[in-house]
Amino acid sequence: MHVVATAGHVDHGKSTLVRALTGMEPDRWAEERRRGMTIDLGFAWTTLASGATVAFVDVPGHERFVPNMLAGIGPVPAAMIVVAADEGWRRQSAEHLAALNALDVRHGLLVVTRCDLADPRPAMEAARAEIAATSLGAVEAVPVSGRTGAGLDDLRTALDRLVSALPAPETDTPVRLWIDRSFTIKGAGTVVTGTLGAGSVSSGDELELTGLSRPVRVRGLQSLGEPVDHADAVARVAVNLRGVDKDRVARGAALLAPGRFRATDLIDVRVHGDPVADLPATVTLHVGSAAVPVRVRPLGADTARLRLDRPLPLRLGDRALLRDPGRHHVAGGVTVLDVAPPGLTRRGAAARRAAELAGMTGAADLAGELRRRRLIRGEELLRMGVPVGTPVTGDWYADPQHWADLGKRLADEVARHAADQPLEPGAPLEDLRHRLGLPDRSLVEALIQPPLRLAGGRVTAGTPGIPPELVAAVHEAFDESRPFAAPEAHRLAELGLGARQIAAAVRAGLVMRLGETVLLRPGAPDRAAGVLAGLPQPFTLSEARRALDTSRRVAVPLLELLDRTGVTERLPDDRRISRPAAG
Repeated sequence: MHVVATAGHVDHGKSTLVRALTGMEPDRWAEERRRGMTIDLGFAWTTLASGATVAFVDVPGHERFVPNMLAGIGPVPAAMIVVAADEGWRRQSAEHLAALNALDVRHGLLVVTRCDLADPRPAMEAARAEIAATSLGAVEAVPVSGRTGAGLDDLRTALDRLVSALPAPETDTPVRLWIDRSFTIKGAGTVVTGTLGAGSVSSGDELELTGLSRPVRVRGLQSLGEPVDHADAVARVAVNLRGVDKDRVARGAALLAPGRFRATDLIDVRVHGDPVADLPATVTLHVGSAAVPVRVRPLGADTARLRLDRPLPLRLGDRALLRDPGRHHVAGGVTVLDVAPPGLTRRGAAARRAAELAGMTGAADLAGELRRRRLIRGEELLRMGVPVGTPVTGDWYADPQHWADLGKRLADEVARHAADQPLEPGAPLEDLRHRLGLPDRSLVEALIQPPLRLAGGRVTAGTPGIPPELVAAVHEAFDESRPFAAPEAHRLAELGLGARQIAAAVRAGLVMRLGETVLLRPGAPDRAAGVLAGLPQPFTLSEARRALDTSRRVAVPLLELLDRTGVTERLPDDRRISRPAAG
């Protein structure tokens, strides 16, 4: 299927032409048929000689209904511009063409109607000259008469040529169906319609609906009045939604592929049309079928920041138009350059941002986005419309240079912490996360490369050195002639060996801890085993204490350690034997 929108001045015969081509009545309202004037969007379709199906979105031509017209042409890839031979190029002809140009529509056909009332050549030449200066360029022109039927066969042939030249639709991209109608059907519930410009939709699909915090499910589909299980772009579709009240959905809402679009109320754009400095402070942004008032903040010669009155699901590269409703004037088209722009709070930020925007095109460029944002989740990139590559960890993506700089900063922070806190076993992971300004601990872990290593939630640069003053203090604490005598607490305090210093000495292997207040040299248990093995077996606690020349404060935990490690065995009468002696 192909979808073509009409365009042109009021009463130039757009609806008559669609009616003659399709045999269907595009005007849906009784008032439209009574007044002979299209007020809202109409829809009709036909099959051409080639077998191609063309669906028409018939738009109103009166200036009061331009917003309705814009809702119809927003998602449509081609236009049929209608000009009456007896009236020629008129004001709404120009505004409709300006809208097509602002939206960068590149495929079209000129139809000169009422050729039975006047020579079509003057109107045709004038219209082609106007169209040639826009994104449509040179277009084929066909003179017709809706009243007599003259030229209709030629028009059908020209339509065949038009649709055959349209680019192939992108059916594998995320769905964004802009809704142009919503209504209820008894027994079915809420139905919405729109032009499916890209992607595909199937019965049973779960989608997001703008303005609704929960997902919605597709209950059923129709295309061209017939039930279907699946629809590919480009197509006119009617979607029956399960469990959605009609009052919750209206023109300008959109059905979206889950997790693939970002609802934003702040965007940076490039303006194609009026100079940015000449734009009013408030205009209306038209995109898809939506129309939203926006406040304009000029940035550069052709760039601006737009603050939307309500969020819209926009992506990088989206094309939209700005219209000044007070002057009935299309101010120009816009290309979305950024859907999550940075704040402009510091002095000179706007000028720096303008310089940055000057080099942006709106193309979905992963390298460029990472360079600007430095660190971002893949989910956010996908919602912007940026294809992702290989993450640095989890769902995190980083600019390569920024990532390398973070690695250097991490090494510096670890070294600084070791110098400031020599007794600690490395820098805490959480402290490093804060110092580097990272949002996730996993990013710090991913940055750790040799010689850095992670152990116990701390990062060290290889094996930490032992401060000489700690070695000297420990040496002073012990009487080398009495290897099993633990220094008293007051002696440790005199030497400056507090809890942190003792913990560092234990980690460094300078001492071993038998209890909270009992410290021995690391080889003491092995030496004790040799002494105890030389005693008459079995032996008592007192005999062991005297043989080791130590106090009960040391002997009790030392013997318990030897029991646990199998060096000694405690007998039922509380005496002990050495394992070699037991053997």
